[in-house]
Amino acid sequence: MAGRGAQTFKKRQKEQQRKEKQQEKIAKRLHRKKQGPDGPTEEQPLDWSDATAQPFPDNEEAHPA
Repeated sequence: MAGRGAQTFKKRQKEQQRKEKQQEKIAKRLHRKKQGPDGPTEEQPLDWSDATAQPFPDNEEAHPA
């Protein structure tokens, strides 16, 4: 049973990494909660009302019918 010691050590390391990741997620979640809805992470909606140019110009030469 020589291989059992290494397996236990690897399991312990893996569990510690899982716990650290979980703590990081909790910390990020709390940070976002503290910022509130007016925080810098909120995206601004795009304003398309002043878009007067067509996205693709009508070019008869490029697309002959």
